[in-house]
Amino acid sequence: MSEVAGSFLQVVDNAALVKANASAPSWFAVFTTPRHEKRIALHCQERKIESFLPLYQETRQWKNRCKVKLELPLFPNYLFVHIERHERFRVLNVPGVVSILGAGTDLFPVEDGYIAALRSGVEARKIEPHPQVEIGDRVRITAGAMAGLEGVLIRKKNELRVVVKVALLERCMAIEVTTADVEHVGSAGVLARAVGA
Repeated sequence: MSEVAGSFLQVVDNAALVKANASAPSWFAVFTTPRHEKRIALHCQERKIESFLPLYQETRQWKNRCKVKLELPLFPNYLFVHIERHERFRVLNVPGVVSILGAGTDLFPVEDGYIAALRSGVEARKIEPHPQVEIGDRVRITAGAMAGLEGVLIRKKNELRVVVKVALLERCMAIEVTTADVEHVGSAGVLARAVGA
């Protein structure tokens, strides 16, 4: 067999492999209308479309002091479907579905390993959303010796550096804490500029 014929067969084999992979089911992220994720997951179930809606539990207290446990979407306005690419119109016809993440007609698949990790984290109740904090945001330290102190986030790397002003002493101090040990309180851009962030 000649070199040209061999390379042509390799191209044909690669094209067949790509085509086979294109028809294999993949996970895709679906963008939904706000607060309709659970209803859309039910519609998918009724239409025999495999879907996954990661939920986490949160306890909330109503105005009447009654506490209730809610199951809320981990990613508001999103859920995942496991379909072949040519089935996208079945998903787009589900009431409340806005789009499937992609560029034009090309859909962006989500790796199976990512979905598996999400599933195991949700089942073990070890996943919950965490508010993103940015430089200049006012934060409260929630754990450790400095728990309860408030300050301004001035640096983000592997650790967070929080500048805390102690009102009683009229002094500032820098504290290294992890992302998990701070909660967002509000914006403090003016104070952040004042301390040189």
